[in-house]
Amino acid sequence: MRKIFVVVFGIISLSVLFPACSSKVDLKNVNLENWKKDRDGCIGLRMQELEAFRVVKNDLLGKDNQSIIKTFGRPDKVELTDRSQSFFMYFIDPAPSCENFDATAEQPMKVMLRMNAYSRVSEVVISRLDP
Repeated sequence: MRKIFVVVFGIISLSVLFPACSSKVDLKNVNLENWKKDRDGCIGLRMQELEAFRVVKNDLLGKDNQSIIKTFGRPDKVELTDRSQSFFMYFIDPAPSCENFDATAEQPMKVMLRMNAYSRVSEVVISRLDP
């Protein structure tokens, strides 16, 4: 009886631990080092990666928030919305916090990743509009 308990406990423990391990998302042609260096889009390196990102953006659907952070670095901005959802935002154009931000220009372009209540990506949008 004790052996059965140990086996069942071990299986349950492993099934809980393995999904908690998140790894980087493999995005083929996107230079993620440039992406991470370009905090708030101030340098312009993310703009160079935009077309490569458009090709693979749907590969992010269903990924968890930790995988996204390991892949792209900390989001430039996080917005919480209703129903326990949030948006991770990465600026492509210079953000208002950048020295070279042009306040007279239109809103900066950004990548927005909608995270559902389970902290999984449910939508990927490239837009100048806020969520």
